[in-house]
Amino acid sequence: MLKIALPQLSPIWMNRDGGLEKVIEAINIAAKENAELIVFSEGFVPGYPFWVDITGGAKFDNMAQKELFALYSDQAVNIERGDLDGVCAALKAANMAAYLGIIERASDRSGHSLYCSFVYINSVGKIGSVHRKLQPTYEERLVWSPGDGHGLRTHKLGEFTVGGLNCWENWMPLSRAALYAQGEDLHVACWPGNLRNTEDLTPVLAKEGRSYCVSVSAIMRAQDVPDDMPLAAEIKVGLGEMGANGGSCIAAPDGSWVLPPVVGEESLRYAELDPAFVRRERQNFDSSGHYSRPDVTRLIVNRARQSLASFEDE
Repeated sequence: MLKIALPQLSPIWMNRDGGLEKVIEAINIAAKENAELIVFSEGFVPGYPFWVDITGGAKFDNMAQKELFALYSDQAVNIERGDLDGVCAALKAANMAAYLGIIERASDRSGHSLYCSFVYINSVGKIGSVHRKLQPTYEERLVWSPGDGHGLRTHKLGEFTVGGLNCWENWMPLSRAALYAQGEDLHVACWPGNLRNTEDLTPVLAKEGRSYCVSVSAIMRAQDVPDDMPLAAEIKVGLGEMGANGGSCIAAPDGSWVLPPVVGEESLRYAELDPAFVRRERQNFDSSGHYSRPDVTRLIVNRARQSLASFEDE
């Protein structure tokens, strides 16, 4: 059995250090319950860019949008600088693995462009993969850059093989297939928040993969917007009392609920997952095993980390 912690939390919005402290606090609470895996929502640190849709983010060369992006960039996570070291240490102390959604300010891509990344950290505090979202959705493209296939990887965790995708990547059949092909039987889908994203798709993905499917979302309210940031008043009005209502949940390999969706509140719930359930459901359907035809259809995945230049020094 694998015990998973499912935190549905509000971010410390636009505050990297505060957000990481909240992550560590959740890890420490879950450790007291002997959780072995904890998962966090999309871009939880320093938060999802809700302002783009609310404030006319597509205005070209607009000073307010530039200032908001600059603040977001300043508060984004730089892994090479060691921003996640405290989280890694907390996980090692707790003997717990994690999937953590961050906005990554990537040193290997100029140090200024931002990526929506899903980071897997194992139970000894080592980063196993950093998956940069392949295709930002709609207005997200105004602040996030397209990622690459480098992080399309799975990880062994006890009797499970775990993988994860960001938000609407979970609608991308070939991205899912890339994880299925690596033996994934516990899928983590991270979302910015809202029941409409999770209540239908989570059981569908569980049944498709004959896997456990975990959807983790955040809560976002007007009260979570800092008063001293640009366009704060406009953003608060646009968000309303509950701009993101959660919807975090877990579905079993037959599509039934392990933890049904919860909305409108912060929570930290737990579930024990049984790998035998996966084996039972794979008896009649295994998408990358006996119910695949690689002689007819196969997927090619480029997992090279993309960069502008390669340098050959003497």
